Amino acid sequence: MANVLIIGGGIIGLSTAYYLQKAGHDVTVLDKGDMLDSCSYGNAGMIVPSHFIPLATPGMLSQGIKWMFNSKSPFYVKPSLNPDLIKWGLKFMKKATADHVERSAVPLTELSLLSKKLYEDLNAEPGFDFDLVEKGILMFYKTEKAAEEESHLAEKGRELGLDMAVLNVEECKQLQPNLKLDVLGAVHYRCDAHLSPNKLMTALIKYLKASGAKLLSNTEVTKIESNNGKVTAVIAGSQKFTADEYVIAGGSWSPAIAKMLKVNVLLMPGKGYSFNVPDDSDTMHIPALLAEARVAITPMNGGLRYGGTMELDAINTRINMNRVKGIVESVPKYFPDLKPAVPEQKDIWFGFRPSSADGLPYIGRTKNYANLTLATGHGMMGLSLGAATGLLTSEIISGKTTTIKVADFAPDRN
Repeated sequence: MANVLIIGGGIIGLSTAYYLQKAGHDVTVLDKGDMLDSCSYGNAGMIVPSHFIPLATPGMLSQGIKWMFNSKSPFYVKPSLNPDLIKWGLKFMKKATADHVERSAVPLTELSLLSKKLYEDLNAEPGFDFDLVEKGILMFYKTEKAAEEESHLAEKGRELGLDMAVLNVEECKQLQPNLKLDVLGAVHYRCDAHLSPNKLMTALIKYLKASGAKLLSNTEVTKIESNNGKVTAVIAGSQKFTADEYVIAGGSWSPAIAKMLKVNVLLMPGKGYSFNVPDDSDTMHIPALLAEARVAITPMNGGLRYGGTMELDAINTRINMNRVKGIVESVPKYFPDLKPAVPEQKDIWFGFRPSSADGLPYIGRTKNYANLTLATGHGMMGLSLGAATGLLTSEIISGKTTTIKVADFAPDRN
C-alpha cells in the first residue's frame, strides 16, 4: 500500500482520501484553508445525472456574449488580457460544437450515475447521514424557447437511460400544491437527488480523522520538488512532505499548484453565490432550477438555499451585489409567493467553481510524472461528481481497472 499526499481538502480531495483510506493506503490531506468553507459547503447540494451537457455548447457561446453586457446576468466573463483566460476562451470556442456535446454525454452520464450510486451507499454507512433525498429536481421554464430546449434534453436523457419527464403546469402543481407557479411547465429530472453538503463534508472529515488519515488545514503548498519524472516532495512553508503518490485536487487553485511542476491545467475559477432563507412551510420540497435565470433553489437544513451565477474572473474576494440581486429578482417571476430579500453582504456565501474549457473534469495521471494524479475541473458539479471522482482516483493510484472508463477525462487531452 502507498503513502498518498492529497493537495486540496474540498469534496474532491476528501472523497479521494475516503476511498484511498478504505483501500488501505496511508493518506495525508493538505489544504490552504480550514476545510470548513470551500465551494463544497456553499453549493446547492444537487446530485445531477441530468447534467450530461457540458458547459461548452454552441448555445452557451452565443448566449454568453449577450449576457456579458448585463451585470445581473447568470453568466459573466470579466474582460481581461489574462493569457490564461484568453487560452481558456479560445479552447471553449473550439469545443462549443454539437459534436462535442454529443461525445460528452455518455462519459458525463456514466460518471454522474456512478457518483449517485456511491452517495446512496455512503449515506447508508454508520455516521454518514447527510440528508440524501431522492425526489428528483424540477427544471422550470417560462418561455416556449426554453420549453422546446428542455423537452429535447429530456428526450436525449431518456435515450441515455435517465428518468426524465416533461410536465405541464397542472402536473407541476400536483407535486407541490402549496407552491404558486407562473411558468409554462417543467422537466422533472427524476434521476436526480439532493443532500446537505455541510453534513456530508463534516461526516467525511470525522470519518477520515477517526480512521487515521492526517488532515492538515491552513497548510498552503509553496513548492513542489521532482526528479526523473516523479514528484519527490511537497513544501508547505517550513514543512516538507514526502509520499509515494501525489494528488492535486485543489479546485480553482489547481492550476497554480500544478504550475509548480510546469504542468498546465487549463481551467478558470467561476464565482458563484448562495444564501439561505429560513422556511419551515414545506411549500417547496423538491429542488428547483430556473431555466432562463440559471438559478438553483434547494430545500436544506430547515430552509431554502438560493444560488446561481457563473462569473469567470481571477480569484478574488469581491461580492458583486448586482449579481446577487439578479438571483433575488428572478425567483418571484417563477414563484410569485417566494420573495427572498436581498441578503446583507455578511450573509452571502461565494465560492469558485473550477471550470475546464470543454466542460469535462480532469481525472487521471499526467504524462510527465509517473506518481501524480489530477482530480479537478468539475465546474458546477464538484459535489455531484465528488464520490465518483474519489473512487476513480483511488482505483488509478491502486493500479486497478477503473469502474468506468476515464479516457475522456484525461488531464493531457487536447
